[in-house]
Amino acid sequence: MKIWITGASGMLGTELASKLSSHDLLLTGRSDLDISNENAVLNFCKQNKPDTVINSAAFTNVDACETEKDLAWMVNAWGCRNLALACSTVGSRLISISTDYVFEGDSSRPYHEFDVANGGKTVYGQTKFAGEQFIRQLCPNHLIVRIAWLYGSNGKNFVDTMLSLAEKNLSEIKVVNDQIGNPTSTSAVTYLIKDLLRTDYKGVVHGTCEGSATWYDFAKTIFELSGLHQKVVPCTSKEFVRPAPRPSNSRLEKRVIQMLGLAPMPEWKEELAKYLKTSI
Repeated sequence: MKIWITGASGMLGTELASKLSSHDLLLTGRSDLDISNENAVLNFCKQNKPDTVINSAAFTNVDACETEKDLAWMVNAWGCRNLALACSTVGSRLISISTDYVFEGDSSRPYHEFDVANGGKTVYGQTKFAGEQFIRQLCPNHLIVRIAWLYGSNGKNFVDTMLSLAEKNLSEIKVVNDQIGNPTSTSAVTYLIKDLLRTDYKGVVHGTCEGSATWYDFAKTIFELSGLHQKVVPCTSKEFVRPAPRPSNSRLEKRVIQMLGLAPMPEWKEELAKYLKTSI
């Protein structure tokens, strides 16, 4: 299968390129091709005729999106529009990565694939949701894979931030304890996408690891599994004011994976333990 991966130099894109290496891959990063350029995207698709396009390109800095709104809209929304048009024109399947931020984030239960999203409370969420809408409207053969709390070997993430803080020998580290989600590795998401490539399902799939934690729980587990005796102190979101509000509930329920009979996503602590063994 010929697969075009956008955002191939990013954290998830690098993992996808590694795990899907048995396929005929077309890899582009930001410096190779700007997905917000409609003509560039269409010409690349026409010249290479990929069977599937996996869009992992995004402006994911949630706080920066609040001030760099034009860039966020161009990449996260318009970029998806351009890819959807190109895939529809050439006959390619489009698999696009999205986020929990498309929801309001204040539900008392996990969000499933058939819940109504509205873009949430941030520019990041609104631009990603607009991208989802473009894809639905313009490319019938599509998959939208929503993920959350992602970490991996090739980019800035919470796990690496905590390990870096531990190296500073701080007496304590304060971590938010009133936001809950599903810590998820790039490896787990990549194996899910490999499974999804063998299906012809169209629509939305939630792709986070099983089990949930607060950021405080996540941090404590990182240190415990790393054998580090670092004191972690829980705090509230009000103590860490950010430009973009964070959802109190980022949990995603995975009904479609079960419906399709695919392998369940791994439990988050087990997946974290595997990641730490190879990265420390």
